Amino acid sequence: MNAAQVDRFFATLQRANPAPQTELEFSSVFELLTAVLLSAQATDVGVNKATRRLFAVANTPAQILALGIAGLESHIKTIGLYRSKAKHLLQTCQILIEQHGGEVPRSRAALEALPGVGRKTANVVLNVAFGEPTMAVDTHIFRVSNRTGLAPGKTPLAVELGLLQRVPAAYLVDAHHWLILHGRYVCQARKPLCNVCAVIDECDDGRRLKSASA
Repeated sequence: MNAAQVDRFFATLQRANPAPQTELEFSSVFELLTAVLLSAQATDVGVNKATRRLFAVANTPAQILALGIAGLESHIKTIGLYRSKAKHLLQTCQILIEQHGGEVPRSRAALEALPGVGRKTANVVLNVAFGEPTMAVDTHIFRVSNRTGLAPGKTPLAVELGLLQRVPAAYLVDAHHWLILHGRYVCQARKPLCNVCAVIDECDDGRRLKSASA
């Protein structure tokens, strides 16, 4: 995918969805951090079901801590790996209170220092909550970036750095959402829906498929 194709790729996604949003439900930066922390190896739908129950009774670091491990686990037990996630969330809440006045920090280093918060989670918070042009490379973005030729890479970090170099500045803040949604609903893992893909002419795999069937 060359530079002109990259620009057309994102221009097309932008026209279809001018204001993309995360599908995780939240009403504060702390709720977003919590939802993303809980979302590892889980679907947004599953996380939203659990956090609706959780946030109704506890949606601040102090309130989460007050639940204790058993209380927190009871609210998120439908989510995969809920025991370790509950432990990490409680530890994170303690650090937020002790070191950040109960607020979610805006720096990458401070975010990544929180238990259960890796680079991907930090990137989501920085992008969604604070509007920074970051790339949270999940399985969808990794697949789309390699399959389309947008930013091939063997590791999530390589793909992230490639995307930051290749995505035009005008699209950078929203690119993370467009790529996730495209991977989730169109460029799916087992059976990509190339027949309904609006960016097939910009996609390396798509052009090969069209050429082979011509």
